[in-house]
Amino acid sequence: MSFFIRLFSPTAKKINVLFDSAEYNEEGYYIYSPSKKENYKVTVIMPVYNAEKTLRKAIESVINQSIGFENVEFIIIDDKSSDGSRSIILEYAKTYPNIVPIFFKKNNGSPAIPRNIGMKLAKGEYIKFIDSDDWLAPNGIETLYNLLVKTGDHYAIGRTIKAEDGKYAITGEYNSCENRDSIHPCSIPHVFQHLGPTARMMRTQFLREYNCKFPNMKYAEDKQFFIDVLTNCPTISTSKEVIYYVNRNQENKSLVSRTSIFEKTDTNIAVIKHVIKKNLPENVERMVLNRLYEFDCITRLFNRHHFLRSIRKDRYFKKFAEVLDTTKGLRYDFTENFFEPWHKVLVQLFKEERFEDIVTLIQWSLKEKIKETVVKDGLPYYKLPFEEPYQLARMDLLAVYHSSIKESDQMKLYITIYGDLGHTIDSLVIRERHNQLNEIEFPIKHVSEHLYEVALPYGQLTNLTSSSYQVYVKYDQYRKLLIKMNTRNIISHGKRELDFYTTIGDNYGLNIK
Repeated sequence: MSFFIRLFSPTAKKINVLFDSAEYNEEGYYIYSPSKKENYKVTVIMPVYNAEKTLRKAIESVINQSIGFENVEFIIIDDKSSDGSRSIILEYAKTYPNIVPIFFKKNNGSPAIPRNIGMKLAKGEYIKFIDSDDWLAPNGIETLYNLLVKTGDHYAIGRTIKAEDGKYAITGEYNSCENRDSIHPCSIPHVFQHLGPTARMMRTQFLREYNCKFPNMKYAEDKQFFIDVLTNCPTISTSKEVIYYVNRNQENKSLVSRTSIFEKTDTNIAVIKHVIKKNLPENVERMVLNRLYEFDCITRLFNRHHFLRSIRKDRYFKKFAEVLDTTKGLRYDFTENFFEPWHKVLVQLFKEERFEDIVTLIQWSLKEKIKETVVKDGLPYYKLPFEEPYQLARMDLLAVYHSSIKESDQMKLYITIYGDLGHTIDSLVIRERHNQLNEIEFPIKHVSEHLYEVALPYGQLTNLTSSSYQVYVKYDQYRKLLIKMNTRNIISHGKRELDFYTTIGDNYGLNIK
């Protein structure tokens, strides 16, 4: 088989015809040129399906890793591509003996089975996943490998960057806001919120010992897999280093965008049932299910414009009834851990069959850029479009511009902050909107009961590139608190102009020219 592949012209049509006549094993795949080396530092696993436009960049990003490509086993699993992907894979495999191409006879419908095959065959001490439309930072593998060797943990995660048509945003920032060694996963409140295969590395033996596998589902297979991984890890480590770039450029179309919200919710219900069957400790189960109930089955099902546009909202309500059925045997009120208190209101409205009020609530959430707030006894609340008992919903914190003083070399900014999480306030951050890696932090000083002061040196601000910036208070290590503002302040310093302005949502913003 290997001999005649090298003889023919590597066109997609010829390759697919020849592979159709190949001898596949009982699991339906063929291994082309298995690696002769028995151990590697890391095995990188990449499922491929019709990825000819992005595949070379993904492969090159693995080849050019700072750890040295000779230390990497690169398993590439083609899931019956019909474009030129197989030709590209074979081209690289002929040059690099540590690239192990695997070809499926039939398409599996999701990356789950290809990833499982990669884990089964992996010879590396650690496993790293990459999707065929994404790419790794040059030192991504080495950063996570060194972290795992240092700590002895089974799992490490770094920073993921979403690249979207020239814009760069940090994804799942709670995972990578700090360098942390050997911490309990549940010490990060949002740890189950972002569960893609991106900037993570895991010990191979650990995955095999706990039989961690991707379920064969069209959607959410990675969610269930990483829930299983994290709930079995006693400790994990995290890095602030950029590890992985997710490709969300316009020309890159994902399977996720072709899956209906109802199909997605069905798979999320399956994951919920899987988690409940695990009989996890209550505190861990609460965290895991909170992500699935609040984020997947409330935010993604209701708090989206597709819900408001739909003329068949009854389908949404019927599906949410199926979600609520899974909560009947829980040991606790599943809404207690919600990050957004108004989501609790939505659940209560649903139980009272106030479906039109749910529509009103989502309209309030999505269409009202400037939401009315109320402060009572030093605590902030959203004012919802209802009468009591659903008139108010608590906010963690509320920040309001108070005043500013221009000095010769700096501006002193004063902010009023309400809420009972003031002790978690870290700093004031000025971050570029289109490139979130470009930011600067300033210490924040508590002046009186609700008043805080920040000194903004002009020299540091004018060193930033000319662009538009978001201004927010960082609290609880990674959470963002936007600052309400209804004024404008323009400062000239040297040849630069600092324009502190009010955004469309009535928040504090900065343009630097």
